[in-house]
Amino acid sequence: MTSASSKPGSIAHFIAGQHAPGESSRTQDVTNPATGAVTAKVALGAIADVNAAVAAANAAFPAWADTPPIRRARVMFKFLQLLNEHKDELAHLITAEHGKVFTDAQGEVSRGIDIVEFACGIPQLLKGDFTDQVSTGIDNWTLRQPLGVVAGITPFNFPVMVPMWMFPVAIAAGNTFVLKPSPTDPSPSLRIAELFKEAGLPDGVFNVVQGDKVAVDALIEHPDVKAVSFVGSTPIANYIYETGARHGKRVQALGGAKNHMVVMPDADIDQTVDALIGAGYGSAGERCMAISVAVLVGDVADKVIPKLIERTKSLKVLNGTNLAAEMGPIVTRAAHERITGYIALGEKEGAKLLVDGRSFDGNVAGEGCGDGFWMGGTLFDHVTPEMRIYKEEIFGPVLSCVRVANFKDAVDLINAHEFGNGVSCFTRDGNVAREFSRRIQVGMVGINVPIPVPMAWHGFGGWKKSLFGDMHAYGEEGVRFYTKQKSIMQRWPESTPKGAEFVMPTAK
Repeated sequence: MTSASSKPGSIAHFIAGQHAPGESSRTQDVTNPATGAVTAKVALGAIADVNAAVAAANAAFPAWADTPPIRRARVMFKFLQLLNEHKDELAHLITAEHGKVFTDAQGEVSRGIDIVEFACGIPQLLKGDFTDQVSTGIDNWTLRQPLGVVAGITPFNFPVMVPMWMFPVAIAAGNTFVLKPSPTDPSPSLRIAELFKEAGLPDGVFNVVQGDKVAVDALIEHPDVKAVSFVGSTPIANYIYETGARHGKRVQALGGAKNHMVVMPDADIDQTVDALIGAGYGSAGERCMAISVAVLVGDVADKVIPKLIERTKSLKVLNGTNLAAEMGPIVTRAAHERITGYIALGEKEGAKLLVDGRSFDGNVAGEGCGDGFWMGGTLFDHVTPEMRIYKEEIFGPVLSCVRVANFKDAVDLINAHEFGNGVSCFTRDGNVAREFSRRIQVGMVGINVPIPVPMAWHGFGGWKKSLFGDMHAYGEEGVRFYTKQKSIMQRWPESTPKGAEFVMPTAK
């Protein structure tokens, strides 16, 4: 644990272009998951802190909204340059507070940077439509305008990438932004705010308020916040969607997942096992796009399971700072306890436990890791749809194998699940791939791609209880979410008919 000579530092807010200590005396420990050591104390913002951030954003909005899109894009280009220069610095901050391996953290930052690069094209993305002579002497056109102050509430598992699903597009479109990151790994958001200011972003356009439910509720109830974007668990997503809508806000709330990977008998077995290991245990399974269920069709289970056992047992579970690491620790002690509880439940429910990650010794992970939140990969076979370990999101390095007789049973199984975030199918059969893509009731589909996270210009989002709201994150969907369309009809006096008109304008 932290000694008196290495007293934890303080992490607070970024409001109106300045670091701000905040009004609350409440704090939460920030912990290095690899060692269990408390490295800092993060302020848990009060309502007054949220009000200050929203006020700063509200004051900055008129001038920023009036800034020509090309000038906003120039700030984004400078921000893009700084992000690329500080990519590894941000990745180290992620590893220190989240625990994911450094190479994975680098990948997270890179995927976030992709969104910033997309947002640099905002002058083109904001172009409207125009119809000349829509009716006699009348022209009609549309334009998209920013909403005002918008907010993002983001999870611990991607402290750089997920906020970047939101604020680059929102800010490039002319909005001002208040970010409420997870208090589990709060440092990357503050470094991002500093880099944005260095890029020339005016004070108040981007603000960070640390906190918990107090800050969340203050944001979704604040009358000056026009839209809220959220990523997290389904119960909280549902709560934010309902509460935000009740307060008249536009809401985009991405929830939980139970991502399946269908393995057909004709699949390449070695490629399939590689995919399941990487997608199931990468980032310790703490990804909304992690594969947590392998749906093994026909006799393919007898080929896949022995290789999965071998590979799961040989996972390189090490401190994330070790470049040889394939998997790091669990993010918090509470998360570790929740995951081990699910493993015990799976045994009780009758699933066959092939590899038990609970016995992993943290001392093996690296020097000083004995008190970290360590776990190895866990593998279950003969899991059935009635089991809670199948139905519920575990959010940890637990892979469940379900055996089905044929392709139809695999599709029906997945379509019956309440979540519909991501899915994949491994096959060599083009017709199977086509039918799977068309029939599956899931928002993001991979064919021989285990984690089908769309690129920046396509947009991210699930179906069913994995998404509350009408629009997906980033891409052109993000531009639509953070703007409102205005339709303008114009006629000049010289072309206006004489006398009062008592009918609707028509195309005549």
